[in-house]
Amino acid sequence: HAGTRDAQESRGLGDVYKRQIHHIPLGFLIDAMDGRGAMEHRIRLLEGFSKESRLLGTALTCHCGPGDNLGLFGAVAQAQPRDVIVAATDSFEGTCLTGDLLMGMARNCKVAGLVTDGLVRDPEGIRQVGLPVFCRGVTPNSPVRNGPGTVGFPVVVGGVKVESGDIIVADSEGVVVIRLSLIHISEPTRLLSLCDSGFGMKKKAGGGGGG
Repeated sequence: HAGTRDAQESRGLGDVYKRQIHHIPLGFLIDAMDGRGAMEHRIRLLEGFSKESRLLGTALTCHCGPGDNLGLFGAVAQAQPRDVIVAATDSFEGTCLTGDLLMGMARNCKVAGLVTDGLVRDPEGIRQVGLPVFCRGVTPNSPVRNGPGTVGFPVVVGGVKVESGDIIVADSEGVVVIRLSLIHISEPTRLLSLCDSGFGMKKKAGGGGGG
């Protein structure tokens, strides 16, 4: 389970860092990372969740084969409280990746939320579970659980490489990945300084960013 150790080692530092960036809009986080780091726009908050919903946690990655969710089951079993499971399906659209039952299991494990380039089912049930889900859409078609699947290895979701231990920040604007490498050494100070200066300018101007 390569990568899960990185996630565990980053949690102490990451928890402090997450508290510091919780209020910062996604656009300023992206600007502080040279304008990149957001997943492609089709990965959105599942319809029906409040637009005020914000997901913030440590990534735990998994890869699921087409029409299969064994990797996701493995990730739920390994997840630590406040982890964000990032599930790669290679954008498979033939079936869903998950529904409300597995998301209920994830909630009981205190998972913070799910980000996937796949589809989900049972949207009303997922909303009742209350676990924020970011996905590409909805289908009633169900997956199998045969494998193969992996947990903890780097994946690419929405055009962005994600490793276990990265920080995931997501809201109605989209999904941003802050690399674990930026959280170590001195990069958090630089990132927070850039974000705070941009956020302060926005509040003074009373308007939005975007260049």
